[in-house]
Amino acid sequence: MTGSTTSSDQHGQTEPQNIQAQPLKVAPQPTMALPTERLPTAPLDPARLKAALMHPQGDFGRVEVVASAGSTNTDLAAGAADPEQFWPDLSVLIADAQPAGKGRLGRAWEVPAGAAMISSVLVWPGEQQATGTAATPDFASSGYGWLSILAGVALCEALLSLTGVPTELKWPNDVVSGGRKLAGILAQVVPVKAQTAAELQATARTTARSTPTSPTAVATPGTQAGFGVVIGAGVNVSLSAEELPTERATSLLLEGATTLDRNELLAAYLNKFAARYRDFVSVGGDAQKAMAGGQSMVELAEAHLSTLGQEVRAELPGGTMLRGTAVGLGTDGGLDIRDAAGQMHHVSAGDVIHLRRTTADGTVKYA
Repeated sequence: MTGSTTSSDQHGQTEPQNIQAQPLKVAPQPTMALPTERLPTAPLDPARLKAALMHPQGDFGRVEVVASAGSTNTDLAAGAADPEQFWPDLSVLIADAQPAGKGRLGRAWEVPAGAAMISSVLVWPGEQQATGTAATPDFASSGYGWLSILAGVALCEALLSLTGVPTELKWPNDVVSGGRKLAGILAQVVPVKAQTAAELQATARTTARSTPTSPTAVATPGTQAGFGVVIGAGVNVSLSAEELPTERATSLLLEGATTLDRNELLAAYLNKFAARYRDFVSVGGDAQKAMAGGQSMVELAEAHLSTLGQEVRAELPGGTMLRGTAVGLGTDGGLDIRDAAGQMHHVSAGDVIHLRRTTADGTVKYA
């Protein structure tokens, strides 16, 4: 590249002179290298977790912390269905490792020790209603479908507040950051035969321990009857890029979280879940009623849901594909999809094998 300038001769005339332009030097831009090794995290501290989650600091009735659980959901559901065990409303099972975890539709989800935040919460909405005030309405059957979404909302709120990592909900059960999966949520129903008050008291005496920081501390029994729900949440905490099972996944480490201490993370999420759950029960599980703070569960969920407004493809049983625009949530927490002809379709989480976002050229993406 050349340029020109001018200079005067002895007669005052100007003449052009060619000069050689110097090449432009651009400083190299630094690149962000993704961690290739897992960072060590603080071990789970059962006493610290119990102090943060149980009375007087929290609302949980029983907190169990174990080194390993094949699946926290499976183990907690089995315990809840066992009449010899007492798991009150807002019980939680926390594991350091989960070698045989499961996700939706029985998909495997294995987690090495120390790498993830693994918890399953048991709730008895009917017990909440029975022990509440006379003004507490019965819990609506449609409310059960919202509990996994409620957990997702609580997780998004807790992670942003504690770690600074922005997240969104991908219907029906994923929490994503930067378009990649950070966490998965799975809910399952636990039908339990009603027990008499005497039977509950006897069970409580068998399982209770003297102090709230004991590994098996429990609360006073309530009316454990009807349906319980176990809501499991698994969050990738310190997994490196090479350890993640797919390029569609991420971790708090990779997203630049300000803390990876699972004791802090668990306390923040579970206490937020408990608060949101109490609010939801107070309106009888009606997702359209305003809760404390003025928002309904529908409004709260839609504020966090990245799926709405997207063109999506829902894969249904039998290989059926439903394509359209995700336009809203139904009263049961299911997704409303409007197809190209303008017809509305409602799908529940149990109906959908995969939900993917589609682009104008037909490309299918995770989120």
